[in-house]
Amino acid sequence: MEKRYYQPEIETMPAEKLRELQSQRLRRQVKHVYENVPYYREKMREKGIGPDDVRGLEDLAKLPFLSKADLRDAYPYGLLAKPLSECVRIQSTSGTTGKRVVSGYTQADIDAWEECCARAIVAAGGTKEDVCQVCYGYGLFTGGPGLNGGSHKVGCLTLPMSSGNTDRQLQFMVDLGSTILCCTPSYAAYLAESLKERGLTDKIRLKAGIFGAEAWSEEMRRNIEKDLGIKAYNIYGLTEMAGPGVSYECEEQQGMHICEDQYIAEIVDPVTLEPLPPGSKGELVFTSLTRQASPLIRYRTKDICILDDTPCACGRTHIRMSRPMGRSDDMMVIKGVNVFPSQIETVLLEQGYPANYQIIVDRADNTDSIEIRVEIPGESFTGSLATVTEMEKQLTAAVKAMLGIYAKIRLVAPRSIERSEGKAVRVIDRRKI
Repeated sequence: MEKRYYQPEIETMPAEKLRELQSQRLRRQVKHVYENVPYYREKMREKGIGPDDVRGLEDLAKLPFLSKADLRDAYPYGLLAKPLSECVRIQSTSGTTGKRVVSGYTQADIDAWEECCARAIVAAGGTKEDVCQVCYGYGLFTGGPGLNGGSHKVGCLTLPMSSGNTDRQLQFMVDLGSTILCCTPSYAAYLAESLKERGLTDKIRLKAGIFGAEAWSEEMRRNIEKDLGIKAYNIYGLTEMAGPGVSYECEEQQGMHICEDQYIAEIVDPVTLEPLPPGSKGELVFTSLTRQASPLIRYRTKDICILDDTPCACGRTHIRMSRPMGRSDDMMVIKGVNVFPSQIETVLLEQGYPANYQIIVDRADNTDSIEIRVEIPGESFTGSLATVTEMEKQLTAAVKAMLGIYAKIRLVAPRSIERSEGKAVRVIDRRKI
């Protein structure tokens, strides 16, 4: 008898029954955290509540929030709810913006996480007949291990490539007949470019790509789909909630379905922290319902998005989240204006430029400046200096219309900006702030 990796009926569970399941799991999780995590127990006591005060979803707003600052304060094991003897793995963030965030896993946590990733692969059309090439980084980064485990649960032939070594990536993609590609969108764009350079585009068998771990625009999605001949699916996750697979797109691509049997999603006003109804734009907050080792309740992701609880044509009943409209670690405040790289990327792609760019932010005499370096389209360019100047002028106007502030545009030679084999380095901020 073939083993099923998950119960399909969970994804189509009636809304009322799903809310009952969430309430039941929330009660159990709050009790688990209160009894086993002194750090969080103290935060609850400061609000004057105990586990008996939480009877269901209607009481969620009584609970205190957690933020990345709390995770760093409690580093490494202050938020662990299981003894180390019951944990089987640690995953971690990169720590590029400060002290690392460490997340612990029991075997049950890993099984649940991989199940969510399996759902994402199936939603992208994956079956046991597929060859799944996983080019996310392995090790402490959650991308590789999560999709690797999900691919196994689906029964795909899994290629655990990790990131980098592009020549080998292309060789295996062609020779082993990869049909599903999992990586960052910037690396997918680089692979497409490399395939074209080597004359291999017509030799691949890819049908779908599952891309995440960095912001990307709809314009970039369309370019990747055209260049690789695939359908590109968005996947969302964060180490604090286990990793990728927290939400994923179905074939309708009208938002990413959140695994609501595993997580409760809220949208709150980022200033007042008051909960907002579905359809409102605000900060995304998650509560993990089944995680044993590192359960987080009301964790502020800092991602700005919208939740959609209207029925999806695919038949899945789990609520959908929009593509994040910006992350706190991506957002730049320049001359008092919030600027996201994804806004700039949208303009560049709409104007026909490649998704290879770099943003340089600097400050002189207490005044911020922003320069955007963009590769000239095409493998070579024979236009005059006057033509380049005119192109820069047009692009400057388009960027100003999007951002509301002036940015200096500098067109550079094709392929002069370093390619990324993982997360692309889009922003260089030289300000001392």
